[in-house]
Amino acid sequence: QVPLKPGRSLMDWIRLTKSGKDLTGLKGRLIEVTEDELAKHNKKEDCWICIRGFVYNVTPYMEYHPGGEDELMKAAGTDGTDLFDQVHRWVNYESMLKECLVGRMAVKPIAAPKGEFFKEVNIVYYALFRYCLEIMRSPKLPKYMSFSLLCFLFYSCDWFQTDSLITIVIYTKLKDMNAELVIVDCQDKRLRGEIIMDDHSYLVEVGLDHAVSEDVAVNIAEKVGKVEIILNKKDNIHWKMLGQPGEGHNTFIKRTDRGLFYRKCKLVSKTEVTHDTKLFCLMLPKGTHLRVPTGQHVYLKQIIAGTEVVKPYTPVLPFLPLDFQEPSHHDGVHMYLMIKIYSCGLFTQALDHLQIGDYISVSNPEGNFKKSQLQTSEDLLLLAGGTGFTPMVKLLSFALTEVSCLRTVKLIFFNKTEDDILWRNQLEQLALKDERFEVQFILSQPTKDWVGKQGKISSSLLSEFVKRSRRDSKVFICICGPTPFTEQGIQYLKALGYSQEEIHAFTA
Repeated sequence: QVPLKPGRSLMDWIRLTKSGKDLTGLKGRLIEVTEDELAKHNKKEDCWICIRGFVYNVTPYMEYHPGGEDELMKAAGTDGTDLFDQVHRWVNYESMLKECLVGRMAVKPIAAPKGEFFKEVNIVYYALFRYCLEIMRSPKLPKYMSFSLLCFLFYSCDWFQTDSLITIVIYTKLKDMNAELVIVDCQDKRLRGEIIMDDHSYLVEVGLDHAVSEDVAVNIAEKVGKVEIILNKKDNIHWKMLGQPGEGHNTFIKRTDRGLFYRKCKLVSKTEVTHDTKLFCLMLPKGTHLRVPTGQHVYLKQIIAGTEVVKPYTPVLPFLPLDFQEPSHHDGVHMYLMIKIYSCGLFTQALDHLQIGDYISVSNPEGNFKKSQLQTSEDLLLLAGGTGFTPMVKLLSFALTEVSCLRTVKLIFFNKTEDDILWRNQLEQLALKDERFEVQFILSQPTKDWVGKQGKISSSLLSEFVKRSRRDSKVFICICGPTPFTEQGIQYLKALGYSQEEIHAFTA
């Protein structure tokens, strides 16, 4: 993010969009935009961008964009969908830029298919089937390549019933299926079940034929990859059909192409962690099965002044366990979020004003961190700046519980003052309890009584604390914090000789 000029906050932008001012330059007209026309509008003072087939005049938004004008200019006069998905997929651009809509992109004519089209499709499908069988036998190709193709062909869904139950069965062929890879939502006769496989997902989406109770059970046969979604009938009647399939039913596509799905969660408690940070406890709906994987985040969505605003947050544990003899089991009901409340922050102020019992929309998990990245590591180094500590909470729990090869786990925690340190006592107790774990607090604005290290993230500070336990030990480094902190940290780490493969940056 970049500093914005006074009067250029999100709330200021919302006020501008509601002022009635013409933000498109077209006096309310919507036009069809050709590629040639779009390409002409590629300057800061005249900047159009296409996102998913819709063209927006983002010139008025330039000074309000938290990422700065240069980021918007990367897509000036072009289709910016891919760039948007990489950086801001979670932002509801339709709501934010609705007053800047110029029109649709002109549709290119498509040649009519030949008469033998369907015959050719069947031949291609059969050839793809035979190809998958062959590459499954080939040791030269990565396993995921062949498996992704096979999932596309062989993911399947079935259902059966008893007098009181409906059971939907999904056969995934995955050998390591677990609860974190299954997301189920069942409310108001709408069933949505999503199975995650790396960067793809398989979706079951049905408008149920009859009503079911709120309780949903999920059974997983991990070794064969079978998932059962069990629903309780409200009435003991025989169903003639499961229901009407939704638009995305029985599809297997990239997760980034599927879009975010939200459900309403109830706020059940707010607890102070520091002077400006609180622990929010949310309760999932009864019909939801959701386990946020370690290292992944969710998005919270609120309507503020008529505009949909979305922000990412990483779920944490309710407290930092001091005994890591057994894995920390999720109760399946609650989600905990550690959120810093900014005095001038539009979104966090809205969150802070929520009352116990109020609802907030929470998305499916997102993120590219994989636990397998730690499975061969001997040294785990965590660099956190402020609330960049949140992804480290579950990571600490997982590492100290389930990664037996780790020799050392070190957290280097950067803050402004002592009062800003999150869970300081718990971290110090953990360091005393587990000899593998070490924590180092570094302050940029300490009082004169502070006896620990001070300063901001730098090459000299990192060279002092970021070290391998042995000369040839395998190290893995995770970093999270404000964007400048993360970007500078990665540069310093690379300058110290650490490779890109040894570094994971948590970003949203």
